[in-house]
Amino acid sequence: LSPGAKMGCFTFIKVMMILFNLAIFLSGGTLLGVGIWVKVDGESFLKIFGTLSSSVLQVVNVSYLLIVIGAILLVIGFLGCYGAQKESKCLLMMFFSVVLIIFIAEVAAAVVALVFTGLAETLLTGLVTPLLKEKYGVDDTFTHIWNTTMTEVHCCGLNNYTDFNNSYFYETHGSYPRQCFGVSPPLAHPHLHGCLLQGCFRQILEEIKTNAGVAGGVAAGIAALEIAAMAVSMYLYCRLDEK
Repeated sequence: LSPGAKMGCFTFIKVMMILFNLAIFLSGGTLLGVGIWVKVDGESFLKIFGTLSSSVLQVVNVSYLLIVIGAILLVIGFLGCYGAQKESKCLLMMFFSVVLIIFIAEVAAAVVALVFTGLAETLLTGLVTPLLKEKYGVDDTFTHIWNTTMTEVHCCGLNNYTDFNNSYFYETHGSYPRQCFGVSPPLAHPHLHGCLLQGCFRQILEEIKTNAGVAGGVAAGIAALEIAAMAVSMYLYCRLDEK
């Protein structure tokens, strides 16, 4: 290619890099704002947008998840957009490094999810079960999210109804949440008549497996965008040496 064509190609890719990362930056700011809103006033958020039933997001604290994702997108968007606009090799390399770290983490998480489902369950149990015992019935937003999950997914607790044993709710009310009652259990558990014995983790896992094709497509799309972003940033980084 002639020097003029190379410069035109460089300029076009630079502009695309700026616009793409500007969109990421704005998306990150939006998610961060929504996360803070959910944290401060979760009830209003749920009333406006409805419930997030049948979603893994209901197993964890939605507000913190949105805040973390929003902050990461803000950093990525800033590094990519400002680095390309200022033609800064340092910022472009930082952008490449951050996206590469996220890409590796996503691949590692996918491997863990596929190969070590039992480990994932153990980790979730260690993190979520104590929260159920301490915050269910105390924190209104946390309680509302779990009530919606248990109602829509037809489950009780993360692993099963025993997650509520010795909990604040059980000690206060002397029974399991009413959302846990829907079907009759085996006769071996007459004292749990009508209690849903299955936990939400397994139920949600089954729904994820049912929609594995869609989830895989979304994951592949995100991975492709990350690879493309790394390739473009590295192209700009290398071309700056030639200018």
